[in-house]
Amino acid sequence: MSKHEEQTFLMIKPDGVARGLVGKIITRFEERGYSLIAMKMATPTKEHFEKHYSDLAAKPFFPGLLKYMMSGPVVAMVWQGTDIVRTGRKMLGETRPLESNPGTIRGDFCIDVGRNVIHGSDSIESAKKEIALWFHTDELNKCARADIHMVYE
Repeated sequence: MSKHEEQTFLMIKPDGVARGLVGKIITRFEERGYSLIAMKMATPTKEHFEKHYSDLAAKPFFPGLLKYMMSGPVVAMVWQGTDIVRTGRKMLGETRPLESNPGTIRGDFCIDVGRNVIHGSDSIESAKKEIALWFHTDELNKCARADIHMVYE
């Protein structure tokens, strides 16, 4: 895989969908130059979210997290581009929105950690696991940006 083909998983959570932030969030990643290669709106089961958030299962907030994540549809996406995992996390901002800088998604759109609008993979390994959980390989498209030669040297 070339550096331009690194992938990450992003999920706009139920509060982001309900607040109409899907388009604004997608625009930020497109304007940065990243490629959206898969996207779907879904209302996953409790079991699906338990797999997705398995690393948090022992935390006291886990039952509340599951309830919140099942409160409405989410938008699952795969984005591709150079350093997308690390840069994507920077674009999201801190998990605690009040610690996020203005200009980040959470810094601009969130106040409470329990309603922080978006999830993003925290490593390349996590991205691979999350992408496989949410998408079949035949759902991942090739980069379709017409301006890709204007993004990369």
